[in-house]
Amino acid sequence: MYEIAIGGRRVAIYESEGLFSPSHADRGTLAMLSHVTPEPGQRVLDLGCGCGLVGIYAAMICGEENVFLCDIDPEAVKCARLNAQKNGLDLTVYESDGLEGVKESGFDLILSNPPYQSDFAVARRFIEKGFNRLRLGGRMYMVTKRRAWYENKLRSVFGGVRVYETDGYFVFEAERRSFEYACAGHRKRKNQSRGKENP
Repeated sequence: MYEIAIGGRRVAIYESEGLFSPSHADRGTLAMLSHVTPEPGQRVLDLGCGCGLVGIYAAMICGEENVFLCDIDPEAVKCARLNAQKNGLDLTVYESDGLEGVKESGFDLILSNPPYQSDFAVARRFIEKGFNRLRLGGRMYMVTKRRAWYENKLRSVFGGVRVYETDGYFVFEAERRSFEYACAGHRKRKNQSRGKENP
C-alpha cells in the first residue's frame, strides 16, 4: 500500500503485484494530473484505469456518481474497486475493451495513460472512440513518452491539441469543439452499409 497527496486530496492505493507500477504512483500519471483541474459535478472517465488512482482522485472532487472507470484487465478492475472502497467511494468500474463496455457518454473529461503498443492500436481506439463520448467542450487528456504519433492523431481527430512536457513525459490536452469527426465516421458507416464509396 502507498498513500499520495494530489491536489490537496490524499489517496490510499492498495496495489496488485501483477499491475503496472505496483509500489508507487506512476510519474506519467502524476504528470498528467498536474495539468488537469477537475470540478465538482463534472462527468469523468478514467480510461484504462489500472489500480484506479486517477478515477479515485477525480471522484473525491467531482462526486462518486459522476466518475466511471474501465480496464480490460479483470485484475485491474478488481483492484480499482477495492481501492475505491478503501477510500470510502462507491465507483462504477467496468471490465471493458476500451470503451466497448462503458454505457455512459457526455463526459467532461476523459483521462488516460494508455498502454504502450508499437502499432498504436489501443491508443487509436481510445482517441477515436473517446471523441464520440465527450460532450461539446469536453476534453481528453493523455500522457505518453512519445510525442509525434499522439500529437498527429489527436490533431486529426479533434482539430487541435495542446502538448505539455512534464517530468520527461508528454501530456496531451484535446477539446471536442464540434460534431465533425463523429459525423464523418457516421457518414462513412452509413455509406458502407448502402454499398457506396465514402465521398
